[in-house]
Amino acid sequence: MASEVVGALDGSPFDEYDRQSWASLSSPRPLSLNDEDLERIRSTGDPLDSTEVTEIYQPLAELLGLYVDTTRELHRQTREYLGTNGHLTPFVIGVAGSVAVGKSTTSRLVRELLSLRDSTPSVQLVTTDGFLWPTAELERRGILNRKGFPESYDRRGLLRFVTQVKSGVSPVNAPAYSHLFYDRVEGEYQEVTSPDVLIVEGLNVLQPPATHSALAVSDLFDFSIYVDAKPEHIARWYEERFLTLQRGAFADPRSYFHRYAELSEEDARAEARRIWTEINEPNLRENIAPTKPRASLILQKAADHRVDRVLLRKV
Repeated sequence: MASEVVGALDGSPFDEYDRQSWASLSSPRPLSLNDEDLERIRSTGDPLDSTEVTEIYQPLAELLGLYVDTTRELHRQTREYLGTNGHLTPFVIGVAGSVAVGKSTTSRLVRELLSLRDSTPSVQLVTTDGFLWPTAELERRGILNRKGFPESYDRRGLLRFVTQVKSGVSPVNAPAYSHLFYDRVEGEYQEVTSPDVLIVEGLNVLQPPATHSALAVSDLFDFSIYVDAKPEHIARWYEERFLTLQRGAFADPRSYFHRYAELSEEDARAEARRIWTEINEPNLRENIAPTKPRASLILQKAADHRVDRVLLRKV
């Protein structure tokens, strides 16, 4: 059954698909991921299930496969035309969106689905958390309460990393990050070794160039995804995730957030709302949401955390 574009504003660079139209794009085949796979992939609070994978993410992975294959063919033809022997470099995908919107689940799921393709068996995922300045440096600069804002990242280091990967350098190391300690892990790195596809996930990966630079990380992406939802829905998801973590990960005495473990539910909800209102919401409003139009594809989620519309940039 052919899919139909269901709407787009006049002059919009995007075609818009409702859930049914988007789901109809997927080729009929059994789901290749089982319940254990989905449990491993989904983030805290994200109700990922087989229906969501089949109707939303399989068509997305198939589309991305087309982009990868077409880019490779363009590279081959260009090399042939120019008479050069340049080697193929990784196809780089950026994934952006707010805290608690589900971009980590999206990134891991896209990695799993693309790695099942015969032509892209090597897919690596790097989050920009490792490029946050260490906590001590954030404190020195007086911006610990702005962690996640653009200025809290080593943007030059991130740009250098993606540039090296996109230039074919291998291996390239990305700093490791611990969510338990809420900080970089000194001396530990994630090694990226000439993958077919590299996924770069982070809050601000679609930011335009900084004032001191003519190049942004997003300029090196071959495709980009923005995971979107109404701020009031994300705020609720963040609050529920905070409570889940309070009852789980925060209970570990080594956790940076262990101080929240003994809060009552009422106090925990109040703290979650405070953090959202003072930090995450302003970052979303001022820095993250304005980058949405720069994406190649936008996944719009409804109040139940499931994608109900897909916007694809017109080719």
